[in-house]
Amino acid sequence: MGPESFAVIERLRASFWENPRRRRWLLAALIHAIAVAGFALLAAPELFETHTRYNHFALLAEGWLTGRLDLGGDPPAHAGQNDFARYGDRWFVVFPPFPALVLLPGVWLAGGEAVRLADGAYFLGLAGLAPALVFLVLEKLARMGYGVGDQRARVLLSLLFAFGTVYFFCAVQGTVWYAAHVVGTALAAAYVLFALGAERPLAAGVALGLGLLTRTPLCFAAPLFVLEAWRTCRCERGAIDRRLLALKLAGFAAPVLLALAVTLLLNWARFGDGFEFGYRYLTVRWHDRIERWGLFDYHYLARNLGVVLTSLPWIAPPGQSPPFQINAHGLALWVTTPGYLWLLWPRRRPALFWSLLASALAIAVPTLFYQNTGWVQFGYRFSCDYAVFLFALFAVGGYGLGRWFRGAAVLSVVVNAFGAATFGRRGYESYYVVEPTQRVLYQPD
Repeated sequence: MGPESFAVIERLRASFWENPRRRRWLLAALIHAIAVAGFALLAAPELFETHTRYNHFALLAEGWLTGRLDLGGDPPAHAGQNDFARYGDRWFVVFPPFPALVLLPGVWLAGGEAVRLADGAYFLGLAGLAPALVFLVLEKLARMGYGVGDQRARVLLSLLFAFGTVYFFCAVQGTVWYAAHVVGTALAAAYVLFALGAERPLAAGVALGLGLLTRTPLCFAAPLFVLEAWRTCRCERGAIDRRLLALKLAGFAAPVLLALAVTLLLNWARFGDGFEFGYRYLTVRWHDRIERWGLFDYHYLARNLGVVLTSLPWIAPPGQSPPFQINAHGLALWVTTPGYLWLLWPRRRPALFWSLLASALAIAVPTLFYQNTGWVQFGYRFSCDYAVFLFALFAVGGYGLGRWFRGAAVLSVVVNAFGAATFGRRGYESYYVVEPTQRVLYQPD
């Protein structure tokens, strides 16, 4: 290579690397690639060879391709009738439908047959989107004056999101519940990115609307945009520009209301009632519990709080194997990601801090009243719905991410790598305690 070639290479490098916007997107693409490679490394080999056992979204997409909303028959044998709803003489997938729409091209290319698509590999390929978007969120916060270290620190924090939270084990499963988290977490990150500063009302509304059609709790994330719009529509003397505020809120609300209308219409078409989501028709062993207490009730709060805050590994007596076990209700949130403990001591509390915190709580609190802890899981998977907000708080709250935090980050990667490598995998069943009644939270005496 001559001097002219080196000059061309240098110009290209300067064009991409020294341009801040292009560098951000290049780093985001790199984070996506690293995350997908890491997930693929610890995923089960069969994930790339065949369909998952619980390929509900592929089955739903298959039904759409043949003009049906139901399965067109009994659930397939490989799914064991797990989390299907029976209404009359028809069977339905009741999970919010957007992940099935994401999967639709793959099912179509597979000849319209769900069993011919390796749906788990499909979703794993998308799993790098959330960490990449988290990086872009942190970059935008830095431009807004809420930096968390330098750009290298923001890259590492984004990779911590990928490998140091329960998102890691969710990303390598591929089955219906975890696939929804992969898609929903990416949409949550996109929503935060667009909602910051209320700069893109329509895009924020689309992201939140699709989030509603993926993971219903994400609809409670709306306070972030509303509060950001209120904050940014203030004039110099503190008055609100009501016209600008109305325009922003209208642009944001339109796609969210459209997504809600689609949900109600879909419910009506399947169950004859727009407000019937079909969960009470699930053929699950805790159906009677749902009938008695409902899907959401104070009755479930103590158990859910116990899992989120106090669920620890079960340590075996000396000489017994394996040396520890994990209850299928999952480990406590601070056990899988000890770095979250830093959020208890913010160094600064600007208005955006409270907006992010309010949104995270708005998503998290209703889930604590839900009839299910997330069972079966390695860690508290419902935290994926608001994890992006918590990572944004690391920047806005001005937390010191020093030596102790870095140690906690390394520990969290080790813990979640174990979960990704063992949860739901053959040969590691003894590390998990799956008690079918769901009544056992703590290690018996």
